[in-house]
Amino acid sequence: MTAVEEKPTRLISGPGMLLVWFYGVMVVGAVSRSAYQIATDFQRAPLAYSLSAVAGVVYGFITYTLVRGGETARKAALVCCAAELAGVLIVGTWTLVEPSAFPDATVWSDYGMGYIFIPVLLPVSALYWLRKARRTVTP
Repeated sequence: MTAVEEKPTRLISGPGMLLVWFYGVMVVGAVSRSAYQIATDFQRAPLAYSLSAVAGVVYGFITYTLVRGGETARKAALVCCAAELAGVLIVGTWTLVEPSAFPDATVWSDYGMGYIFIPVLLPVSALYWLRKARRTVTP
């Protein structure tokens, strides 16, 4: 008896492809911005620049999991998108309540206002898409 291998669930069909594109753009934006800031002026705002680098890594991982597909990747992307949304909300609120903690903006400052609020809209959209893409199991 041979085991039947299932093809991974595609996560980049339809709106999923748009999510991959947006996450890819955010990877480039966040990583290039933070790399330049860390390399040239890290002492000015180490927290802000480090948070932007973390955002870039999170965006990269989510992009990878969306492209990879499959149920395990979908679950990993769900967790990362939830963590991303929490980060955006925490950092966004922190930058409004205590602006002196951030002498320079992060990707998630003011809920992503510097990036046209894409950082707060993207995880909400991705969470919706990933929940919708959940494999329905029938007995």
